[in-house]
Amino acid sequence: MSNPFPGMNPYVEHPELWPQVHHLLISSIFESLVPQLLPKYIVDIEKIVYELSGENSLLVGIPDVTVQHSPSQTNPTSSNVAVAAPPVKALKVRLPVPVEFREAYLEVRDTATREVVTVIEVLSPANNRPRKGREIYDEAKREKVFGSRTHMIEIDLLRSYQPMLVFENDIEASYRILASRGNQRPLADLYLFNLPDMIPQFPLPLRAGDAEPMVDLQALLNGVYDRAAYDFRIDYTAAPVPALSESDAAWADALLGERGLKG
Repeated sequence: MSNPFPGMNPYVEHPELWPQVHHLLISSIFESLVPQLLPKYIVDIEKIVYELSGENSLLVGIPDVTVQHSPSQTNPTSSNVAVAAPPVKALKVRLPVPVEFREAYLEVRDTATREVVTVIEVLSPANNRPRKGREIYDEAKREKVFGSRTHMIEIDLLRSYQPMLVFENDIEASYRILASRGNQRPLADLYLFNLPDMIPQFPLPLRAGDAEPMVDLQALLNGVYDRAAYDFRIDYTAAPVPALSESDAAWADALLGERGLKG
């Protein structure tokens, strides 16, 4: 069965699914653009490395442990019989373990000069994670691109974190696509959409005078859903993670009920 949602599927935002969805979506965008951009442009899959630690790293859990303690004293009324103390249960704690993330993104380059013309970023928790993860992404990628003539597409399909900073927008939305043209900054196009909406198509910015292909992110995401057989992996009787707002949850339950996926 195909993606039951008309737009973004909130169930693929689950932390256990999203890394694979991110990888497949990057690959799908790559595969769709290459034949449309040749021979003038080539598309490369690049990676940026994040190393996070402390509260912003992935956490290593300590399992519950029961410890039996036998004192050296013996019971005077029972010869050589040890008395066990009450069991001690270990606490689950968090360790500041450094974690390295390698996040893929796309670069559209001029075939002749290899100059980067457009960067395409699909945000992940490592990009959006508060403090260090966001700082690394802002300083190592976003600010660098915004200070150049390179175009940038920033796709945010995650509800878990605060959206990346833009000015002059007072409209709240669950998902967004930012299209920033190097020759139009500080102005940019922001596409906002919510759970009931289809993901909007957008033109891929290229050099002046060149035909710009439309990116149909909805079709690409639906293709990822089909190829990865997420209809067999996702339990639609459970609530999505992260949780939906009350209104979105009611809408999603009704939709899934109509499709026979939720009672």
